[in-house]
Amino acid sequence: MADNEFNARGVRIERFLRSVTRAGQVLIKDGRLELLTSYGREIDSAPVQSVRASKPWFVDGDQAMATVNGTRYRLTLGSQDTKSTSAKSGSGAAGRFLDAVRSARGRSQKR
Repeated sequence: MADNEFNARGVRIERFLRSVTRAGQVLIKDGRLELLTSYGREIDSAPVQSVRASKPWFVDGDQAMATVNGTRYRLTLGSQDTKSTSAKSGSGAAGRFLDAVRSARGRSQKR
């Protein structure tokens, strides 16, 4: 799988109510989730099997929560630069992110 399964740029990434980057990148490729700074430096990464992703019930915006290697991140995704194959679980980039995590998890289990 050489193609990206999910790629979102301009993502605000926060850890414990502290901003890590305001224009980061979320990338799912080859069964791995990567959180990157705007310069491409890795913040955190893990196989999608070990990542927990959800949409917070208390937020109206296009946000998702991701727990990567035991660290919880809040991702504020924009819809302008997001690529994905499906949009089943909700509108906006957060729904596409959650769908991409689920589908990548399913593909890596079949290998």
